[in-house]
Amino acid sequence: MAGGANLLTINPGAARTAGVREAPGSNTTLTLADAMSIKNSTTITTINNVSPEFSRRFQVIAGGNNSNTQITGVYPEYDTIHKITIDSGSFIALRDVDSVGRVAVLGPTTVTNLFGEGVTAVGQSIKINKQSFKVIGITKPKGGSGFNNPDDAIYIPLSTMQKQLAGVDYVSSIAIEAKSPDVMTDAQNQIGYFLLEHHKISDPAKADFTIMSQNDILNTVSQVTGTFTTLLGGIAAISLLVGGIGIMNIMLVTVTERTREIGLRKALGAKKKTIITQFLVESVILTFVGGIIGMLFGIGISLLLSKILNFPSALSPVSIILAMGVSGLIGIVFGWYPARRAASLQPIEALRWE
Repeated sequence: MAGGANLLTINPGAARTAGVREAPGSNTTLTLADAMSIKNSTTITTINNVSPEFSRRFQVIAGGNNSNTQITGVYPEYDTIHKITIDSGSFIALRDVDSVGRVAVLGPTTVTNLFGEGVTAVGQSIKINKQSFKVIGITKPKGGSGFNNPDDAIYIPLSTMQKQLAGVDYVSSIAIEAKSPDVMTDAQNQIGYFLLEHHKISDPAKADFTIMSQNDILNTVSQVTGTFTTLLGGIAAISLLVGGIGIMNIMLVTVTERTREIGLRKALGAKKKTIITQFLVESVILTFVGGIIGMLFGIGISLLLSKILNFPSALSPVSIILAMGVSGLIGIVFGWYPARRAASLQPIEALRWE
């Protein structure tokens, strides 16, 4: 879930096992005790709120409807740290955590999926992993879509999640609100050294947790996005090269099959430029048709995935124009050699071609 510019997230993992560094979040080294120790520490002076959390996806049922939804076990501080606003009802309270209460707060998308449009969900019951929960609150929309849609979420007491649903004694993350964006570095250092001491780890390189700020997360996402962009660009370049070679082979076969026609036209006075233009036009038309078919196929797949996965999709005129322009360029570039070869045929030899 998104938070403010002063949000820090502690994830388990990043420890070294047999010399191999584990991925953040792959371990189970953070506990509720860690969160409470950070919250009550007198040496950490740069934070306001601490939110231990555990998230997992479960099947949720209400009436005849069901949905696979992200369930997050939380403490009351969660809504403050993650900027959650209640639209109706109330959020998880400390008494719900202490009593291991079976209460739930739903996101607006979850409400629509389970109860339909315009239905008052507060006070109704849902089943999470076959256990009944009473809906006590609905959050205001934050905006989003897809697999990690912040509006498609359910919040329950952390104690209930750990003891009754997931059966674990650890947390998946700890969110921390620093006092201001200016003390983020100090907060990371204070929390980091505190946890190292709390986990009895003397070497910081062997830390079994990672602390990330919003900027760290955004930079990581940017790097991953850049890598995927480069990868997709490489795949697209290879696809264009393969397609261009295919176009060239088709045009070369066309030139071979129409050798006598070319010889006759040249014998009647057709100039090289005319022959080249004819074959280039044919090559461009061929690539345009292929481009249109590919574009329609891509649009269809995009709309289908948008409907299935609830991703937003938009058709950009610039992208369509660019795609057609690239198709035409491929036709010119890879059709040039066959066109030149056709224009270079000698009329007498071409007319003798069998």
